[in-house]
Amino acid sequence: MQSDRPIFVIGCPRSGTTMLQLMLHAHPRVAIPPETRFMISAYQRRLHFGDLTDPACRRELAEWLVNRRQSRFHQLGLDAAEVAEQIVTGPPTLGSALGVVLRAYAARFGKPRWGDKRPSYFQNVDVLLRLFPDAQFVHLIRDGRDCVASLKEMPWHTGTVHSSVSTWAEAIDFARHRAPKLPAGSYHELRYEDLTADPEGELRTLCAFLGEEFDPAMCEPSRVAGVAVPEHKTWHVNTHREVTTVRSGSWRDRLEPEEIALCESVLGDRLEEYGYELSGAPKASAAQLLAYERTATMRRLARTKRAALDRVVRLREPNPVAAQLTSAQLELAGLPLPRLEPALTG
Repeated sequence: MQSDRPIFVIGCPRSGTTMLQLMLHAHPRVAIPPETRFMISAYQRRLHFGDLTDPACRRELAEWLVNRRQSRFHQLGLDAAEVAEQIVTGPPTLGSALGVVLRAYAARFGKPRWGDKRPSYFQNVDVLLRLFPDAQFVHLIRDGRDCVASLKEMPWHTGTVHSSVSTWAEAIDFARHRAPKLPAGSYHELRYEDLTADPEGELRTLCAFLGEEFDPAMCEPSRVAGVAVPEHKTWHVNTHREVTTVRSGSWRDRLEPEEIALCESVLGDRLEEYGYELSGAPKASAAQLLAYERTATMRRLARTKRAALDRVVRLREPNPVAAQLTSAQLELAGLPLPRLEPALTG
C-alpha cells in the first residue's frame, strides 16, 4: 500500500523551503500548497469552535477557514463552498477539518498525497503531531549566515539581526535536541547546499524516506512555480529559475563585518556541526552579544508562556484534535479503514 502520510516542510525562513516545496509539488503523487496561515491559528482558537461533533460547530469552523482572508485560503484556487461542505460532512475533529483543506488542494491536481509548508512550523512540530499523528517532517537546513543575509533583504521582515540569528539557532537546536525524540520515520533533514549541488541524489534519498518513487520532474521545480507560488511574492523570483548553487555562501558580500562576527560568535558551534566553515571573524562586541542575549531570552520566555497556556487549554478540549483522514490516522483512532471496491474484470 502506498503511503498517504501528510508531509510538512520546515526550516528557518529563507532556507530554501519554497524551492523544496516546489520540488515535492512536482512529484506526480504529492501536492504542497503555498504557505497557509490557518493551521496554528485554528489550533490556538480551538475552544472557540466548541464541540465539533455538532455539525453547526463544524460549519462555523469551516466558514472561518474558507472566508477569513488571513488564512490565505483564497490563494489555493479552491471552491470555498465545496470545501466547507466537505468539512461539515467530514470527521468531527480539528485536524480532520484542516486536513480536508490540504486534501482538497491535492485533489485539484489529481494527487493523493498532501501536506503543507511553512518555515516556522519547526516551532510547532508537537502541535502538528497532535493534529496529524502520522505526519512526516522534512527539515531544510541552510548556512545560518546566508539565512540572516537573506532575511535582511525581505520586505516583510521587521526583525533585527539579533532576532534573525536567534531564529536560525532555534531551528538548529530543534534539529539537534528535539528531532531525535520524534517518532521513528517521521523526520528527515537535508542541507540546502547539498540539495542545490546534487538535486537528484538528495531527492532520491528524500523520496525513500517518504516512501515514494523518485521522479525526474522534481529536479525542475521552476516548471510548477507559476502554479504553486503566488505572484505577489516577488521575493521568490528565484524559484522561477533553474536550481543553482550561486547563492550559497553569498553572505560574504551581503553581511556587514559586525554581522558576520555576531553570527560566528553565537552560531559557531552549530555552523561547524553542520559542515559550514567559519571565516575567522573576530569575536562580536560585548554590546552586540548582550543585545542578542536579550532577544534570545525574550523569545525563550514567549515560547515557555505559549507552551504553558497550551497545556491549560488541552484540559478543556471538548474533542480529540487528531485528524481521521489517512489510513494511519484511522487506525490510531480505532476506526475502520475505507473498503476498496474490487476492480471490474471484463
